[in-house]
Amino acid sequence: MSPAVAKKDKVKKTPLKFTIDVSGPANDGILDTAAFEKFLHDRIKVAGRTNNLGDIITITRSGNSSITVTAAAGTPFSKRYLKYLTKKFLKKHQLRDWLRVIASSKGAYELKYFNIAADNDEEEADE
Repeated sequence: MSPAVAKKDKVKKTPLKFTIDVSGPANDGILDTAAFEKFLHDRIKVAGRTNNLGDIITITRSGNSSITVTAAAGTPFSKRYLKYLTKKFLKKHQLRDWLRVIASSKGAYELKYFNIAADNDEEEADE
């Protein structure tokens, strides 16, 4: 008796594509998209090392509206890591108190302002 040999289906992996929408803060002049793109380029780690992007990960900026990070197929790269780096950038530039990172879709994040006006309304109602 010969053991059954399992055939593996050849599944072509698609590259991972994540988008960060920074249009709100960038249009208001609070966030510099070029600095954010450079921060991501300097801080993203591949195989445990920074400045090791090569052709594996590409970072592109489309005007002042969004930044797209594309990882090659088979490269371990998570959306959560991108959120972590975005929060780190906001903290470094002292914007973390006014902006938050929200998932707008499966492959996208969006930077939004905290709703401070609603907090003020609640405080006035309590008084």
